[in-house]
Amino acid sequence: MLGTAMDVDSLLERRRLRRKLTFWRVALLLVIAGAAALAAVWWTDGGFTPRSAPHVARVSIGGIIRNDRERLEMFDDIARSGARAVIIAIDSPGGTVVGSQQLYDGLRRLAEKLPVVAVVDGMAASGAYIAAMGADHIVAPRNAMVGSIGVIFQYPNFTDLMKTVGVAYETIKSSPLKAVPNGFEPTSLEARAAVMSLVTDSYDWFRGLVAERRTIAGEKLDLVADGRVFTAHQGLPLNLVDELGDERTARAYLARERDVAESLPVRVWRTGRSGEEFGWLRAAGVRLMSLFGLGDVASVLIGPAFDAATQSRLDGLLALWHPRD
Repeated sequence: MLGTAMDVDSLLERRRLRRKLTFWRVALLLVIAGAAALAAVWWTDGGFTPRSAPHVARVSIGGIIRNDRERLEMFDDIARSGARAVIIAIDSPGGTVVGSQQLYDGLRRLAEKLPVVAVVDGMAASGAYIAAMGADHIVAPRNAMVGSIGVIFQYPNFTDLMKTVGVAYETIKSSPLKAVPNGFEPTSLEARAAVMSLVTDSYDWFRGLVAERRTIAGEKLDLVADGRVFTAHQGLPLNLVDELGDERTARAYLARERDVAESLPVRVWRTGRSGEEFGWLRAAGVRLMSLFGLGDVASVLIGPAFDAATQSRLDGLLALWHPRD
């Protein structure tokens, strides 16, 4: 009887060990599978089409445009990948002139190797329209906004406020046009002329780019370059856009004109940046206020506040659509 009891205990112990071993084997397999899935997501930037496989690359340009070296490096990566064409999805009011030119130049280099189509998701104004002109073809929905061809230099002036509170701002400088305008003293005619020369020089470049890339001249060029925005429907006869439509229209163009099959999968390409400065904080603020029934207030207050914070960090001349209330 004693031997039988020992045999039963030994059998039960072996079963327990076998169950433990099975558990850890399954756990290890799950860990390996999870690691493989994370590696696949990292390798494909969240998609399931490897970089080396034939595909159509999609790049989104949104928010305020600034210098972005990571995006230029990504364009180089796209050119070396299995991409057969590139769709640039744009929804932006513009940004700095330098950042917009950098983006345009990067797209033109990419277009030397692959067909590039710009699809306006909602707005391609000012600097964002500069970026759109870097593509071979511009597609926009009927009511999307395009244009706003112009350059702006803005600065606050606190002179009257400082007089009211009795504060004087004194400056010693090497020459009258050093560090002007500064916002703490009246802007002289000479300072205004100096700033205007900067604006005019950048505007002439922008206008010339429109004339060259969009083949617009004469009175039509004067019209499209007076700073206003147009709907895509208005911009079509003015040659600001090539077709009315969406991404499906862009794919049809690529198939028809550039022999890029519509059956190719689309692969989303992203940089390491979120694209919009403080975007996660904006979303969290809106969501938090919505929990207290203040969603409408959040949309009115938080969005403009973050836009103002972002724009305050922009240095230099702006190619930016900035409507006034």
